Amino acid sequence: MFKLFSNAWKVTEVRNKILYTLLILVIVRLGAHIALPGIDIVAIKQSMESFSTGTLYNIIAGGYNSNWSMFAMGIGPYITSSIIMQLLTVAIPKLEQLNKEGEDGRKKIRVYTRYLTVVLAVIQGIGVTRSYSGMFINPSMFTYVISVITLVVGSTLVMWLAEQITAKGITNGSSMIIFVNIVSNLPSGIQSLIYYGEGGGAKSIAMLAAMLIILLLDIVFIVLLHGGERRLPVQYSSKMLGRHSVGGRSSFMPIKVSTAGVISIIFAISLIQFPQTIGQFFSTGETFAKVVSILNLTSPVGAAIYIVLIFIFSYFYASIVINPNEIAENMKKNGGFIPGIRPGQPTSAYITRVVNRITFVGAVSYAIVAFVPILLEWVFGFSVGFGGTTLIIVVGVCLDIVKSLESQMLMRHYKGFLNK
Repeated sequence: MFKLFSNAWKVTEVRNKILYTLLILVIVRLGAHIALPGIDIVAIKQSMESFSTGTLYNIIAGGYNSNWSMFAMGIGPYITSSIIMQLLTVAIPKLEQLNKEGEDGRKKIRVYTRYLTVVLAVIQGIGVTRSYSGMFINPSMFTYVISVITLVVGSTLVMWLAEQITAKGITNGSSMIIFVNIVSNLPSGIQSLIYYGEGGGAKSIAMLAAMLIILLLDIVFIVLLHGGERRLPVQYSSKMLGRHSVGGRSSFMPIKVSTAGVISIIFAISLIQFPQTIGQFFSTGETFAKVVSILNLTSPVGAAIYIVLIFIFSYFYASIVINPNEIAENMKKNGGFIPGIRPGQPTSAYITRVVNRITFVGAVSYAIVAFVPILLEWVFGFSVGFGGTTLIIVVGVCLDIVKSLESQMLMRHYKGFLNK
C-alpha cells in the first residue's frame, strides 16, 4: 500500500488530484471553526461538556455541532437527499426512466438531489437555530434568519466541495468529507484511551489491550466483509453467423455480501436516534426523556431494536437495489442462463433465493460490527467514542482510496502503452 502511494505521488496528474483533494479537505476543516454570526463563544464553551455528540447527525457532521460553526450541518443534508433520491428512483417510474437514459438522465437526477438538499438544509437549519436560541448575544428574528441562511449556505458549500472532489479529486467526495470528519476526532479518542489505561493501573492497561485487540479483529472482519461476494455462474449460448460461431462464453454475476452495507446501519441508527435528535431541538418532558433513555443504544432494549432494524433495512435496501425479474429478463434477452436453471421465472426465483440468503449473511455480519462497540462499553464500562457505522465508513473509504489510486495508475499505464 505504501509503495502504491509512493508511485502515485511520482505521477504529476495523480499527485495534483491528491493535492486538490487535500486542499478541499483543509477548507472543510477550517470552516468547522468559523462560528455562526452572533453566537456567544463564552456560553458555548460552558455548554460543551454537557452537549451530546453521540448521534449519527454529529458523527456525519464531524463534531461541527459542538463547535457551533457555519458548517454545523456538514454533509448531512446532502447524504440524506442522496439516499431519498435513490429510493425515489425505484419508486417513481419517471425518475427510473431518467436513470436508464444514461449520463444525461443521471445529471437531471443530481440536479433534483441538489434542490432537495437545500430544502432539507433549510428545515434542519431552522431546527439547529432553535436549539442555539439561548446562545446568541442579541437574540432577534433577524439574528435567527441570518443563522439559518448561514447554515444553509455552509451545508450547500460542503455539498459543492464534495462534488468537486468526486469530479477532480480522489474517490467519492462525500465519503472523503465524512472520513476526514471522523478522523479529526481521533486524537481526542486516543487521549481518552490513554487516560483510561493510565488511570486504573495494570488491570486497566490489560483491559485496554484486550479492547484494542477486539477492535483490530473487528476492522479485519470489515475488510473481509467489504470484498465478500457470491458469484453466480452465467453461460451464454452460441449463435451461428455464417460459418462462424459467436458467443458461447462463460461469465458470472457477482452478488455482494455488503449490498446494503453501511446504509442499513445508517437507516437503523437514524430511526432509533430520531427522538434524541428531536429532543435537542425542542424542549421535552420527563416521559419523552425516559423514552430516549430506553432507546439509547447502550440499553438492552435499544440495542435489541437496533439489531432488528439493521435486518429490516438490509432486506429492504437489497430488494430495491437488486431486481431479480429484471436481471432474469435481461439475461434471457442476451441468450444467457444459469447452468441447471431454466430461463425466465425459474431464474428470477433462484436469484431471489440467493439474494435473500446473502442478505441474511450480510445483515448478521453488519449487526455484529455495529454491536461490537456497544458490547465493549457494556463489558469494559468505557465508551470507545465511535460505533459500527464509523468503523465501516473509515475502513470502506480507505479501501476505496486504494482502489481509486490503483485504477488511476492502471489507466496511466494503458495510456502510456497506447501512446508508444
